[in-house]
Amino acid sequence: MLIDFSVKNFRSFKDKQTLTLVKDAGKEMEETNTFKSPSPASESLVRSAAIYGANSAGKSNLIDAIRVFQQIVRESSRKISIDDKLELAPFRLSTKTENQPTKFEINFIVKGVRYQFGFVANQELILEEWLLAYPNRRPQLWYERTYKNKATQWEFGTKLTGSKQTWANATRDNALFLSTAVQLNSHQLTPVYDWLVHSLEISAKKRWSGDITTTLCQHEGGKKQVLDFLTKADLDIVDIKTKKRDIAPDSMFAELEKTHRDGLFVHLSESSLNYFDIKTARVNNQGEQVFLDFRTESLGTQKLYDLAGPWITALENGHTLFVDEMNNHFHPKLIEYLISLFHNSETNKHNAQLVFTTHETSILNQNIFRRDQIWFVERDPVEGSTVFPLTDFSPRKSISNLESAYLSGRYGGIPYINREPLRVAEDSAYQTYHSKKT
Repeated sequence: MLIDFSVKNFRSFKDKQTLTLVKDAGKEMEETNTFKSPSPASESLVRSAAIYGANSAGKSNLIDAIRVFQQIVRESSRKISIDDKLELAPFRLSTKTENQPTKFEINFIVKGVRYQFGFVANQELILEEWLLAYPNRRPQLWYERTYKNKATQWEFGTKLTGSKQTWANATRDNALFLSTAVQLNSHQLTPVYDWLVHSLEISAKKRWSGDITTTLCQHEGGKKQVLDFLTKADLDIVDIKTKKRDIAPDSMFAELEKTHRDGLFVHLSESSLNYFDIKTARVNNQGEQVFLDFRTESLGTQKLYDLAGPWITALENGHTLFVDEMNNHFHPKLIEYLISLFHNSETNKHNAQLVFTTHETSILNQNIFRRDQIWFVERDPVEGSTVFPLTDFSPRKSISNLESAYLSGRYGGIPYINREPLRVAEDSAYQTYHSKKT
């Protein structure tokens, strides 16, 4: 489970910004929206966080930051070669930061132990990396690395076991020690790596492809879960058929071109060269099932199908789910329902967490969220994006109309629109062209 995530000097974030899921002192909705941490080194946590902000404020950049962080952890020892550049983009609107490294840090809990992991990097090098464990309240340094004078200096704690120096020697300058050690069979570090790679499910800029949902549908039990999810979301889909077709490497592009020409709805698997033709069934006026190509479904239905798999697996396994632009193609009541699955102890028995960005203000009320679950992002043209919680403003419990207050600008995070008339072009050539078009 996630405690907090911090980022510095990445895209629109100039200074260090932190999103925390630590519960504050408020008592509202404790039984549904919060849970007690299994780690003695962490306070109680909240089950969700909603992030608001104007367009281009930096909401997506926050989700993208944790995506890039995870990607570097996942690919560091396997896919990134010595000559590859890391996907890092520093804050470019300041001469002080444009050539400076990016910093990530995350606090999380695995099997009752809190871990603090982070690294500092530019596109070419890992400049710093550290991992601390909190089996009790006191921290244990497992390892720390620092790049100085064209060499990496290492410090290992006594609590980290295994072939530490061998792993260090095998770690490239642009790769993480954590990923390398796990690749070389560090059993002690594997739970840390696995949580970062597998327990964080992130949609970021691109929505989920639907692979997770389609994989669930390959088994009858999983398909029943997906259909139940879609039915409770008020979709009248009664069955799903998925047909897997393998693609030979030498004919991959020709096959993909054919599927595009034929208008099939295609899901490519990241792990193999195959795709699925998906059909959904509805009941006609004779009570018979009629299967339709999934490409004919609405964008909202397609997105909900894509979302079903990650939602189900997150709730079943206690994962942390990050969703960008959750309001797209979804009715407000559907969004409220999806959130409620995380705020229900019956559907969320393993304390899964949901973090999402949205413009949907109808859910911005204290009947759905605690005050410590609502966050805002605001962007200054020079100083970059700032992340801050609603609790900074001390709104009164169950009294304040949060939606109205937010839209009126009380909490920031809204666009400031210049309502002056648009400028009329005075160029004679443009006016001549425009008159011909009209």
